[in-house]
Order: sequence, then structure tokens, then C-alpha cells
Amino acid sequence: MDDSSRDEPSGYADASARARLAADRADTLARTAALMRDFDGIVAANALVAVDDEHDPEGSSTAFERAHVAALLNRTREHLDEVDQALERLARGDYGRCERCGEPIPAERLEARPTATTCVPCAPAGPR
Repeated sequence: MDDSSRDEPSGYADASARARLAADRADTLARTAALMRDFDGIVAANALVAVDDEHDPEGSSTAFERAHVAALLNRTREHLDEVDQALERLARGDYGRCERCGEPIPAERLEARPTATTCVPCAPAGPR
């Protein structure tokens, strides 16, 4: 096998990536639906009681819970967008190439992070 054949994804790799991304997308949609139910439940529960966040000991924890679920929901929607972008890259034939240096992203990285857009050396350091 010459070096150039290692740079090009195989049909099997495309099918494997498509399956991983499809499973990730389905899981993300299910998580989004569950978080929406949680958020709607919190809002509905608060609508039934007169909550005075300043004086009600439950008010601040309810506000925190609502904000926490909203943040999780936002992150889940962002991840769904990342998955959809990865599927678009796969359809264009750009999937598995680092967007910064153009080198192939190692298969191990794509297995761990199917939505990765950079190779490890080009990945930003620190938390996202």
C-alpha cells in the first residue's frame, strides 16, 4: 500500500463514519427531546405555584435547575449542528481532513470524536 492510499478514505471508512454520525445524530435528537420535556416540566411546575425567587427557598434552586437544563439543551443543539456539519463534509468528500493543515485526521481521533475538524496537532489547547 502506498502513502497516498492511506490519505484517502475508503468506502468502508465512509460507511463507518456515516453510521457513527447517524447514531450520534439520533442520540443527540433523543437527548434534545428529553431535555425539552424536562425544561417544559420545570416551566409548567413553576406556573402552578407563585414563586418568589427572593423569599422562597425553592425559588433559587428552581431557577438554577431551569438555567442548567437550558444550558444543556443549548449545548445539545450545538452538538447537533456539529454532527450535521460533519455529515455535510462527508457528502462533499472533505470529512477526515484537518481544516487547518489539510492533513488526514487519524481514524482513532474520528472514532473518539466523529465531529472533529482538526488533527491533534492543530486542535486548540484547553477546554472548549
